Amino acid sequence: MDEALRPHAAGWSRHTRLGLAVGLLAAAILRLALLPAIGLRDDTDQFVGWVHALATGLPLVEAYRLDLSFPPVMVYVFWALAHLVPTFGTAADAGDLAARIVIKAPAAVADIGLALGVAYLLRERPRWAIGAALAVAFLPLTWYVSAWWGQFESIYVLLGLLAAILVLADHPIPAAVALGLAVMTKPQALPFLVPFAAYALGRYGWRRAAVVGVVTGAVAAATWLPFLADGGPSRYLGNLGHYQDGVFAVLSLRAWNAWWLVQEPATGGSFLADTGRLLGPLTPRLLGYAVAGLGELAVFLVVLRRPTRDGLLLGLAASVLVAFCLLTTMHERYSYGAVIFLAAAMSGRVRAAAWAVLAVAATANVIAAIPPSTVPGSLIPLGGPVGIAGSVAILGAAAGVVLLLRLPSGRRSTAGVGPPATVT
Repeated sequence: MDEALRPHAAGWSRHTRLGLAVGLLAAAILRLALLPAIGLRDDTDQFVGWVHALATGLPLVEAYRLDLSFPPVMVYVFWALAHLVPTFGTAADAGDLAARIVIKAPAAVADIGLALGVAYLLRERPRWAIGAALAVAFLPLTWYVSAWWGQFESIYVLLGLLAAILVLADHPIPAAVALGLAVMTKPQALPFLVPFAAYALGRYGWRRAAVVGVVTGAVAAATWLPFLADGGPSRYLGNLGHYQDGVFAVLSLRAWNAWWLVQEPATGGSFLADTGRLLGPLTPRLLGYAVAGLGELAVFLVVLRRPTRDGLLLGLAASVLVAFCLLTTMHERYSYGAVIFLAAAMSGRVRAAAWAVLAVAATANVIAAIPPSTVPGSLIPLGGPVGIAGSVAILGAAAGVVLLLRLPSGRRSTAGVGPPATVT
């Protein structure tokens, strides 16, 4: 064992391991208790309806004839549930208790995986590892989104976290596989590509980074193979366009970000279309793409110069926040990944403070937008001074993460430094 790691490894006593295990067991019990909850029926009814269609004769190849808004990995999850759980043969909506529990279960299990992944990445500092892991496990943002609401954020973020764990262990090819699966789980994983590309380029050089990129793309493309015969990719893009250019074509879909600071004062709580002309062909959506693109380029360049453990993890958090804060049509829960990646980089009071600000604001945003009563703002005011303060807090946290990314590490990381490694 590396001498530098012995003191840290020794910190994982029987009591610390037991404490983490008990804490995660309690987090799992919390989720089990919430799985039967009605949650947001509009969403869970739609998800159960898709699984029901797959369970009652719709072939996998024709899945995208449904109004699916997910890439293939989630379709495989739905297909597996349809064929493994008999209740979906009769349950057409989330009014069925068993169907409601099962549809939420994969994301709830992934929550625990996220906590374990955070603990693993911080394993050299056991107290921070346990604290960060349990903070993730019990943060309302995580269990509220998965076990109560029934959304799937934790699944694609877990795949992204697994990719980070693998590449930091110098296994870039398996990491590329996990990354390809992440971006084919939900499109909100696309910002992950920016820091991973910069890390691979800075760590391995052009040729090896190209191999990693090809593997990522090949895995992503391979997930579409069963759907090609029925035009799955074009049908998916059509479904996505229907959502993006229809009901979601607004500056901010209750996301506390830069566009909320425009939309809320201008409308007093109503939505404002992101397709109106600002100057010539320029629309708010196009402006968002341009500004976010510049932000992502800045993240790429910083990670490229700093291909280290901290550079990658902070870069992932920063990339997610750039997209969340600057793009239009953002949903309230799309800052989720940043909360997890920043937790994995949490060592020291400054980072812990940045994480706390982001975690509290992101949690408040989700609960304000989709409260248990289903009336936005019924528990926490969505608009007004609270919404403005929440937006400022998230934007401030984003700026803080970018600043942390640019600052040199307080202690040199052993992962991702030194001469280029062999791609395995």
